[in-house]
Amino acid sequence: MAPMTADELRALPAIVNLTTAARALGCGRTLAYGLARRGEFPCRVFRLGNRYLVPTAGILHTLGLKVASAAVAVAVAVEPNTPTAPDGDSADSAQTQRPQARAGAAAPDR
Repeated sequence: MAPMTADELRALPAIVNLTTAARALGCGRTLAYGLARRGEFPCRVFRLGNRYLVPTAGILHTLGLKVASAAVAVAVAVEPNTPTAPDGDSADSAQTQRPQARAGAAAPDR
């Protein structure tokens, strides 16, 4: 697979699949999936079910190319490969926190 040109990279949508990100970075699909599984992919990777998605801003930043928009650059500002929970907490703290009872809900019997 041929590497992407700078113009092709800048034309990518905001988020791409891992295979496209691998092509942009000049590596193969198998290597990319292995790196993503180990949390070693060179830019931020989001896991949705069995899909890996990569923000294009992270790819551009990794390659040293200018990001077109300041709003897109926010995706790069987050530390790479740090899983986050939907509320913005780290995944580790989200897994260890106990759910809080809703106001007015009865406490569970123990």
